[in-house]
Amino acid sequence: MKLTTLAVAAVMAASPVMADLVFPSLSYRTGPYAANGIPFADGYEDYFTLLNERDGGIGGVPAKVIECETGYNTEKGVECYEATKGEGALIYQPLSTGITYQLIPKVTADGIPLHTMGYGRTSAKNGEIFSNVFNYPANYWDGASHAVNHIMSQGDISGKKIALVYHNSAYGKEPIRTLEELSKKHGFELMLVPVDHPGQEQKSQWLQIRQQKPDNVIMYGWGVMNQVAIQEAANIRYPMENFIGIWWSGSENDVLPAGDRANGYKALTFHNLGDDYPLYADLRKYVVDAGKAAGAGDQLGTALYNRGMYAAMLAAEAAKTAQELSGEKNLTPAMMRDGMEALEMTEAKMAEIGLPGFGPEFKVSCQNHGGNGLGAVAQWDAAAKKWSLITGYEGSDQDVIQPLIDEDSAAFAAEAGIEAGCK
Repeated sequence: MKLTTLAVAAVMAASPVMADLVFPSLSYRTGPYAANGIPFADGYEDYFTLLNERDGGIGGVPAKVIECETGYNTEKGVECYEATKGEGALIYQPLSTGITYQLIPKVTADGIPLHTMGYGRTSAKNGEIFSNVFNYPANYWDGASHAVNHIMSQGDISGKKIALVYHNSAYGKEPIRTLEELSKKHGFELMLVPVDHPGQEQKSQWLQIRQQKPDNVIMYGWGVMNQVAIQEAANIRYPMENFIGIWWSGSENDVLPAGDRANGYKALTFHNLGDDYPLYADLRKYVVDAGKAAGAGDQLGTALYNRGMYAAMLAAEAAKTAQELSGEKNLTPAMMRDGMEALEMTEAKMAEIGLPGFGPEFKVSCQNHGGNGLGAVAQWDAAAKKWSLITGYEGSDQDVIQPLIDEDSAAFAAEAGIEAGCK
């Protein structure tokens, strides 16, 4: 009996310690959107690796990332969710609006929180109806308003024509209603220019833009669509300073193929850029130099690596908040949901993490699952091959956006038979 016990103990000691805090990564390292999906997935996983290697996990409990390849395919994304939710999954971040729409009823029924940072269903900001869905710190409609506000800061917008070049999917169509309302309010003409998946052919769209001469172009693109659009804009000599993309159209992958001709292109963002932060020294020491990086370790500081890292950091901070609220180190999805709903990000907290000035301050509540909706504008310097913020974090037009959120979330509640309210 004693020998058997010793043998079992020896096997357990030799086996890897099972992580208690599980963070699935619905990634896409293959397909037409892989160039965007890879750095995000790497940043996401590397941050949890850092917490494990440097801190022993979150509150002393190791974090475990379970990666499942979706190929940015909605059906595969749902399959990944079903395959991983029983592994103790605490939170899902699918990085896809299509997958998000399919998962909203599932996570609500299963009691697992869903974080769609800057994407997904915008009206999920209403936590009284979307109890398990969060989209802080900003959403698609905030982005549409940020773009219009920035254009207005350059001069009178009344009577001008603004084109929306958009991915012809649920994602790309998200800002249309908001832009229509903003056009009524500010007196500009909205021109809609859809681009079919994956967006490698855009000759006709940019011929239309050359002919109709919009004063400004806003882009809601993703993957190869972005770089093709920027190259086509350069081909017709469209002024890059009048071309602004949503935060999903502002990575290095989008501008580098156009070379010097991309200089001056702008993109929105809800976090800072580059790697000049104390946290990155730790990422290099404990993750990259230790040979534990999810990728080659050469993407630190790039826009989408930073975004994946930021998503993981917010998840980890929500987990810490959940541990404090519950008094438990090992979390359930219900505890994680409560931690997300009580999350507050202050500048002091970000500085303590090693990311001073990296993201806007915001506070989540039952009524508000979307944060403060702050965003900034970045501009591409082709010579330096670098993005830089050219504005601070600024607010969006809630007088336009909040009624749209109320209307859309109420329609969802009626359709799904949900009674609004806080737990």
